[in-house]
Amino acid sequence: MAKTARVERILYIPFDQLHTGHGALKFANKKSDLILLVESARMVDPRVYHPYRLFFLVSSARHFAKSLEKDGYRVSYIKAATTADGIRSAQKEHAGTTIFAARQSSFRLQQTLESFGAEFCENDFFLTPTSIFTEWAGSQRNLLMENFYRKQRKRLDLLMEGEDPVGGQWNFDKENREPLPKNYSWQPYLEHVRDDLDREVASQCGATVGSEWATTRSGALKALENFLENHFVDFGRYEDAMSDENWAVHHSLLSPYLNNGLLHAQEVIAAAIIKFNEGSIPIASCEAFIRQIIGWREYINGMYWVLGEEYRDRNGLAATRSLLPLFTDPAKTKMNCVKSIVTDIDNRAWVHHIPRLMVLSNLALITGVKPAEFLQWMRASFIDATDWVMVPNIIGMGVHADGGEMMTKPYASGGAYISRMGNYCKGCFFDPKKRTGDDACPFTTLYWNFLDQHRGTFVKNHRMAQQLAGLTRLSDLADVRKRAAKVLKGLELGEI
Repeated sequence: MAKTARVERILYIPFDQLHTGHGALKFANKKSDLILLVESARMVDPRVYHPYRLFFLVSSARHFAKSLEKDGYRVSYIKAATTADGIRSAQKEHAGTTIFAARQSSFRLQQTLESFGAEFCENDFFLTPTSIFTEWAGSQRNLLMENFYRKQRKRLDLLMEGEDPVGGQWNFDKENREPLPKNYSWQPYLEHVRDDLDREVASQCGATVGSEWATTRSGALKALENFLENHFVDFGRYEDAMSDENWAVHHSLLSPYLNNGLLHAQEVIAAAIIKFNEGSIPIASCEAFIRQIIGWREYINGMYWVLGEEYRDRNGLAATRSLLPLFTDPAKTKMNCVKSIVTDIDNRAWVHHIPRLMVLSNLALITGVKPAEFLQWMRASFIDATDWVMVPNIIGMGVHADGGEMMTKPYASGGAYISRMGNYCKGCFFDPKKRTGDDACPFTTLYWNFLDQHRGTFVKNHRMAQQLAGLTRLSDLADVRKRAAKVLKGLELGEI
């Protein structure tokens, strides 16, 4: 029997770099490298994270480890109390080996690897190296995503005709704000078949899982194909629409796979451009989708590193309220929009970006929930959540806790926006048009109360001039304040 070659290096693969063509695995030597994946105890603790999220991460990693072994890699999949304990265990078994890894996607994990003296390659799960983003950020007076996005389009030569954008404009966002028409015809959902490994992990994580999310690369590729064939054409038009009749609308549902490595941004973009070039996809849909990936996704990752590790602790509006009970229990509210959205999160660990921003984050913002508590809940609740995604999205965009460093104005709104872009208000106890009275929509009441409380902060912000002018015209502001106090108390008690 041939003697197994000595392990020369340990290649550490975190659960968000599950791709053989990128990261450390791109440099793997099957004969002399050991591929290490560590499943820490916290990863399978449903008291910390949404069980469905845990199931997805762990089952994807275990499937990936099995596929590596099948392809001839030497793999060690270790269960340990912590990631550091798992790495330490592998090093003890293979004395004298070095740790090799791609740069990690969080400050904490990067520091953990550095403490072991690891050697690093570039994290190429993103299209923008840190050096390029840092150079761009250093050249900007304001770190606006739109400016970064246009530079990306040129740098990556996507949807360009020479120096000009395809379609004559950079951004078709104004065309992508249509509410869904009545009696809309829905495409059937893509269903993923569960195997024995899935069922084993689901049991371990205490998760009741459906067929929504794949846990293998082949399943992720099917999800990409399904989006391009059945949803891409209408993605842009209804990108901001919300419905309690359909949990996905026309969104791609690819963010979990992009964020754990089963899909890479480059292959997703390439497939989308091929489909667009066939002629059936409107430029507004294609541009919006490309912008989400090369613009927003890359911008958020870059901002995570530029803004620094302490950014997550920002609380620029001095919010002091504890997390409201309705975020963890949909039975604790009579608001149809929140009840429906939190129920969707309970069932699938996912809703698209508008419910996240304009309902959940908006509510946390106008009620003054502590940013750190809201961030922790969002981080734990979503299947596609990672530190680099959630910290800038919540602290900078969702609850405007950074004083406007990322976003020039807060994303606060009353019930009118939710009514216009969703169907939740039909049959709801609350009226989005009212700001006072027992049936006044909490969003509408609290929106005006929020502006009133923080007018001193926003008075010099030209982008808030119209809203503050509206506030000065309110003849019932005293009644709004009284109603707001009652609403806030009711939300704290889980009674509104």
